[in-house]
Amino acid sequence: MVTAAYRDLFAATSAAAGALTGLLFVAMSVAAQRAVFRGPPVIRQIRASAALLAFSNTLAISLYGLVPGTNIGYPALILAVIGIAFIAAAIRSIMASRASRAQIRNQTWLIMILLLICITELAAGVVLLGNAASTTSVETIGYAVVTSLLVGIGRAWEFIGERDTGILASLGILVRPGGAPKGDGQASEHPADPASGADPAAPEDQRDGPG
Repeated sequence: MVTAAYRDLFAATSAAAGALTGLLFVAMSVAAQRAVFRGPPVIRQIRASAALLAFSNTLAISLYGLVPGTNIGYPALILAVIGIAFIAAAIRSIMASRASRAQIRNQTWLIMILLLICITELAAGVVLLGNAASTTSVETIGYAVVTSLLVGIGRAWEFIGERDTGILASLGILVRPGGAPKGDGQASEHPADPASGADPAAPEDQRDGPG
């Protein structure tokens, strides 16, 4: 049974997750038209699927938590199992792809965070099935769905930006000479003009050609 205080929390998280899920679908359609990602397709697919899973996890648990008399342990347990299944499939897809070591390493952080959220929800759900009055488990699930929402925002931003925008990657850009980010499969910021065959990033004297 969810108390009134947690009902307010789940109402807020469900509203936020619903709005962000709609925005994610818009972003996915726009990103598909850009078609600038040059890395393995599985990387982009996992980024989008992970963001959708994170938002759906928050949305489903929060909505079921608002149903009167519902033991929130059931949706938490079911969503945790679904999340773990997705993580297993994501690991298998990445390992079977032609992704570089850097790309695999970047996605590992994503998978580990999602796995931690799912394990937390799974443990709290099991406790609630045995003791529906456990406020500590409900609080734990509350932290998990909020974290899932934040992770979904980060993964959606990474999906739109076409490169890793995590904390470690951002710190790497700051300490790297020149501050230039390493390529993660994204296209160049200065694509060549197919009509002229010239590279806009090249000096003017090289673009003009001889004479």
